[in-house]
Amino acid sequence: MAIANNSEVEDLSDGEDNDPAVDEVILQDVDLMDEHPDFSPPDSSGDDSGEEYTPPDAAEDTDSENESQPNHPQVHRRGRKQQHIENDELDEEDQRHGELRPEPRNAGRGERWRSAPFRPNLVQFQDGDDGLKDERTGWQPLDYVEQYIDSDLMKLIADCTNAMSLGNTGRSLSTSIRMFWSNALQIPAISNTMSRDRFFKLRSHLKVVIDYDVSEDKRETDKFWKVRPFMDRILTGCRLQVRPECVSIDEQMIPFTGACPFRQYVPLKPNPVGMKNFVLASVDGLVLDFEVYQGSKTLASKVQDSDGLGLGTLVIKRLSETLTAGTQVYCDRFFTTIQAVDHMLKDDIYLTGTVMKGRVKQAMNKLPDDKTLKHQGRGAVATVTRADGKLCVVKWYDNKPVVMLSTVHSEQPEDTCQRWSKKGKKYVTVTRPSIVREYNSKMGGVDMSDRMMSYYRMSVRTKKWTIRMLMHFMDLALANSWLLYRRDNQENGTPRKSIMKFLEFRMVVAQVFLSKCDVLHEGAHVREEENENGHLPPPGKKSRVAPIPHISVRSSAAHLPEMVALKNPMRCRAQGCTGKSRVRCMTCNVHLCLQSERNCFAAFHTGQ
Repeated sequence: MAIANNSEVEDLSDGEDNDPAVDEVILQDVDLMDEHPDFSPPDSSGDDSGEEYTPPDAAEDTDSENESQPNHPQVHRRGRKQQHIENDELDEEDQRHGELRPEPRNAGRGERWRSAPFRPNLVQFQDGDDGLKDERTGWQPLDYVEQYIDSDLMKLIADCTNAMSLGNTGRSLSTSIRMFWSNALQIPAISNTMSRDRFFKLRSHLKVVIDYDVSEDKRETDKFWKVRPFMDRILTGCRLQVRPECVSIDEQMIPFTGACPFRQYVPLKPNPVGMKNFVLASVDGLVLDFEVYQGSKTLASKVQDSDGLGLGTLVIKRLSETLTAGTQVYCDRFFTTIQAVDHMLKDDIYLTGTVMKGRVKQAMNKLPDDKTLKHQGRGAVATVTRADGKLCVVKWYDNKPVVMLSTVHSEQPEDTCQRWSKKGKKYVTVTRPSIVREYNSKMGGVDMSDRMMSYYRMSVRTKKWTIRMLMHFMDLALANSWLLYRRDNQENGTPRKSIMKFLEFRMVVAQVFLSKCDVLHEGAHVREEENENGHLPPPGKKSRVAPIPHISVRSSAAHLPEMVALKNPMRCRAQGCTGKSRVRCMTCNVHLCLQSERNCFAAFHTGQ
């Protein structure tokens, strides 16, 4: 079912307010880069200045209008205007506009708030048992990747691609899934493996399902049925990871500008056009769960007791299914509502996030107004607690007022941070409440995952949204694999210089896949070139030299020697050996010495 009414697309925001300062707190003291010295982030010197800041999600409130009126000439002008609207300036029509599943109008009403210390009674978080940690000792890069993309998935892709090609054209592509070709810029590892035309032919026919086997009901209920097996396998790998005490929920864009019935447009995002993916991630960027958005009705069908829930609450409930009691969840103002907080408290899961003023009106009546806090100066803070003592709302004034809600953090203990003063042209020390410090340090997980994928994204031009989705989740699996690989090596005390960078990690994985391809196909190619007498092809015919397989291939598969009837022996491919041999490994397709005084065959396959 294609989304006919795109108001369904953006009911995350109630449209209550669009104060650009509400989420400015995210930018304060986010020190994630200390863990990633390889990154070269853009200059953020102006983030703490007194200049007006427009956060990426400030435009979310207008997304439903942008989608329901794609050709309206005033849509973008309204989006820019809304960035300057203060919290209290939005009328009720803006709050209701474009919402298919709004929060109940009486949400938060009738609650009593008081100026009292916040003392939450929290359930102790029990650390999950990472049963695979011991098994991961000595893992190679490919082993991490195979948590998400294993041989069964690759075989499924190959089988479905061949079946669909055979059904549509009458010919099988004989696909085994292996992946420039210009004379100036070619990469031999790729160009020697397959031709350019072969690559494009495989990509154009790439399938993960056999279309004829998918029922009409399945096609109507699942808009992503064409890539569902691949997404489910990646999701299974994500859910294998241990759940930490602190996680964050945010949205992620899958960039795609081609024709697609469920494509979204989110202004001011780095990739504003594409499919929207709601993600649960750890503090260091490891994706633990995700849900690709295809309408609030579809999402509601996956959540128990979804009647009357807004989209923000639905997303939080769906992504919190695998979390344990005592987990602390951090999210931005489009997800944070009192309704979501109360639903999470039933499972002893504690929510913290920025919140729109219109969603906590009763609490705002008990807090000082903006002018009062501004008169007190930067760092002024006020707190109110709900009568049941389970929830508090904190209002902090920095450059502009910031309102936050939490069931675990409050104003105390305070600390200080360095903030830029536009008026004084220098950094000044500002008092900062505990809730702001914790939010800043725990909220960047999804952004870190996005950043990792953006560095080496598989960004090839394609008109097929299915190819774009497959590439995105391949990038996600690689980013997750490297983050876990780095964490394991850091915990094991591996020197920093010995830990592979992300690009090197991806290249090693690619080389292993290419080596496996060569193992499967290069032998057949060479055997075809040998004539009946066992001689190699004549000099006029170009023959390929079989590349040496990666160590993970040489040490994992079954290897048997065979005696090749060659007129002249071939040079031994073992490192450091200058001898020649007629013995060839049937799996690796390389010649190796196999003699009583020189057993290169055994040394080659054990990595000695």
